[in-house]
Amino acid sequence: VQLQASGGGLVQPGGSLSLSCEASGLSFSRHSMAWFRQAPGKSRELVAAISFDNAIFYEDYVEGRFTISRDNAKNTVYLQGSSLKPEDTAVYYCAAAGRPSIWTINDSAYKYWGQGTQVTVSS
Repeated sequence: VQLQASGGGLVQPGGSLSLSCEASGLSFSRHSMAWFRQAPGKSRELVAAISFDNAIFYEDYVEGRFTISRDNAKNTVYLQGSSLKPEDTAVYYCAAAGRPSIWTINDSAYKYWGQGTQVTVSS
C-alpha cells in the first residue's frame, strides 16, 4: 500500500490550503481515510476522517474551516482548508484504515500512512 500526499507549502494567515492524497495497493473505496497533523513539539492529532460510505468527522479545531472529501474513481482523498491560522502549521499526513469497511477515528486503526506534507501558516 502506498499513499502519496501532495499540496501544502507556505500560506498566509487567513489563506487556504488544498491537499490531496492518492492511494494505491488497496481497495480504496472500501477503506476509511483520514488526515492527521503533527506540529513541532506536539503529538500527532486527527484533523478529519471520511468513512468508506462517506460519513465525515472533523475535530473541533478545524470544524467549519476544513473540508475532507474523497474521489473513489481517482483513489484520492482531499483536504481543503480556509481561514488558516498559525496554529494550523504542521506536517499533514493522510492515512488509510488497516481494514476495509470499518469506520473509526481511533488513530491506532489507521495502518497505512503517507509521507507527510508541510503546511506553514505565516506572514
